Amino acid sequence: MKNLKHNIGILFFGMSLGIFAQETKEVPEMITDRPDATESPNTVPVHSFQIETGAFYESFKENNNETETIGYNTTLVRYGLLEKFELRIGWNFEEGRTSVNNIRSGDVTSGFSPLLLGAKVEVTEEKGLLPEIALLGHLMLPFMASTDYRPETTGVDFRFSFAHTLNEKSSIGYNLGAQWGDDSSEAAYVYTFVYGYAILEKLGVYAEVYGDLPEDNKANHYWDAGITYSIQNNIQLDATIGKSFTEGQDILISTGVSIRIPN
Repeated sequence: MKNLKHNIGILFFGMSLGIFAQETKEVPEMITDRPDATESPNTVPVHSFQIETGAFYESFKENNNETETIGYNTTLVRYGLLEKFELRIGWNFEEGRTSVNNIRSGDVTSGFSPLLLGAKVEVTEEKGLLPEIALLGHLMLPFMASTDYRPETTGVDFRFSFAHTLNEKSSIGYNLGAQWGDDSSEAAYVYTFVYGYAILEKLGVYAEVYGDLPEDNKANHYWDAGITYSIQNNIQLDATIGKSFTEGQDILISTGVSIRIPN
């Protein structure tokens, strides 16, 4: 969301913060696609790299089964190839554990998720009641994944991203789209809606609902909320907590950092 999405806590490849400590008046404010599930309609400036990375803990419970997942590295790298057009590449490293009746099994899955490869293009700017709009899409390439997380087929998703400025301190954003994955031919329709509020110039909060509606399975609905802080215009931190409305996700906790490397 414009002016309100600020990002996360682990530095990428041990880079020093001092490399990016430039005068804020020389660096345009960074707009990120984390920490929430809502993708912003903004692209990265031309010839700039933006690294958005972090970690998360997630627990799913169904009947007597519980699955815990730790994401040690959830990284998205965005590059401004042209004005209002960016390329995107992402790769997560995760570890999963399963418990039955509160007894942890010895099975542990770990490794890289399928490589995410995609693009985003800005369609129109905000004008009165007309929202800011962008279109983005990705391929999830299975041959780049570790054995424990490797599907047999390539996943695909797309979504339209919208944003409205409400006033100087608040705005809303929402996404509508669909995804195909997990070796299933059925589509899952995706929605998100987020409200953000700037408490201070560099400190913001947000609340969000989101979910997916598979064609032949039950729908999944979630909520999350978080806080964001901009250290500099090109360094942003965040923290998030969330849960599902429907049966499934018991808790989600995440934190991370986003850094933009100017051209």
